[in-house]
Amino acid sequence: MKRLNGMDAMLLYSETPNLHTHTLKVAVIDPSDPGFGFEAFRRHVRRRLHLLEPLRYKLVDIPWQLHHPMWQEDCGVDLDYHLRRVRVPAPGGRRELDAVIGEVASTPLDRSRPLWEFHFAEGLAGGRCALIGKVHHALADGVASANLLARAMDLKDAPADERDNDEAGTTASTADLLRAAARDHARQIADLPGLVRDAAVGLTRVRRRSKERGGHPDLADTFDAPPTFLNHVVSPRRRFASATLSLADAKATAKALGITVNDLILATVAGGLRTLLLAYDGAADRPLIASVPTATDKSDRITGNEISGLMISLPVHVAAAAERARLVALATRIAKEDHEILGPQLYGRLMAYLPTAIAPAAFRWLGRRDAPNKLMNVAVSSVVGPRERGHFGGATVSEIYSTGVLSPGAPVNITVWSYVDQLGVAVLTDDRTFNDPHEATDAISASFAELRSAAGISS
Repeated sequence: MKRLNGMDAMLLYSETPNLHTHTLKVAVIDPSDPGFGFEAFRRHVRRRLHLLEPLRYKLVDIPWQLHHPMWQEDCGVDLDYHLRRVRVPAPGGRRELDAVIGEVASTPLDRSRPLWEFHFAEGLAGGRCALIGKVHHALADGVASANLLARAMDLKDAPADERDNDEAGTTASTADLLRAAARDHARQIADLPGLVRDAAVGLTRVRRRSKERGGHPDLADTFDAPPTFLNHVVSPRRRFASATLSLADAKATAKALGITVNDLILATVAGGLRTLLLAYDGAADRPLIASVPTATDKSDRITGNEISGLMISLPVHVAAAAERARLVALATRIAKEDHEILGPQLYGRLMAYLPTAIAPAAFRWLGRRDAPNKLMNVAVSSVVGPRERGHFGGATVSEIYSTGVLSPGAPVNITVWSYVDQLGVAVLTDDRTFNDPHEATDAISASFAELRSAAGISS
């Protein structure tokens, strides 16, 4: 048994009827063996479960909600429940698969079972199939998910470690759970004065540094996200859209513009959002604020959330692509500096003190509240995925996509996941934001081409 940390617990408590907090990992599979199918994949998963420990965790609530829940480790897994077959409608192209992914994303996970499902999608054009993995964010953040995916796949030169594992752990007694809660609370009480001190010192230093930097009129002010068509009460239904970009092209463009690949991704998203704002709102006259998660621990762990967040200004009000890229790089540099001054672990440390008894109700109220989200307009993530091509049971994984979660009043999440030589762009939204979610991926792809042109790189 082990306790959920503060970030894990927050992602559990913040799940509401209209705000699901599972993530998706989508792998498009191009089997060279015509015999590869659902049963072969099922055997592959069964033989790898011992390497995928988080898939054998189950939530255990603490009596009377006296502390964050715990994970029961090594619990039994019913593969007949967790592994499912779905059919992609003809002609089995990107749009048809994306529609199926949106349907999978629309339903919450059953908390009485391990918090994951794998949907095996058949019927893609060219004999391909896809794995749609739905995993609760409380189990794993982007870093852990990338490591978990690497374990699930066969990577080049990596020895296969496959075996049956039917061992099951035991659930702690009520007395054991209460004793563990009391010990953890005692530790938290002892740590609280240091946390308060660190928070006060960090905030003071951030304010001082902000005054030293002076104003930047083209960057958004903190807690001043403008109202846009992107921001409204989130519906429970999900829609998904995907696209691919060349990683080599992204690196070359970033180098020519003198920015990082992460900055290029944010600038690409800013250009795409500018196009969408002009189409839906008729104006793009104020910078947006993007919530950008960042890892505070980049180890080889396969579970847990060791993350914080940056609030980065997106200059959608600027028409010139090169100037947008420059402003994104500036905004990112400022956000990272403030984050380091404040303390990268501070947010996660604060989350450990979320009151278990009232946090879920507070998040439900926040999810239904019809008021502007002044903190952020959109969530944007960039994750470094496997650099080697992977396989499932000998079948080649040709594309990978990932999604995060939607936030109150911000029903658009854009996640860019690198894999081998490409960037997989995924847009997760609800059914009330776009007429067609592919408008977003089309706008992002066009923005990427615009940045390449601004960098002097021909298509």
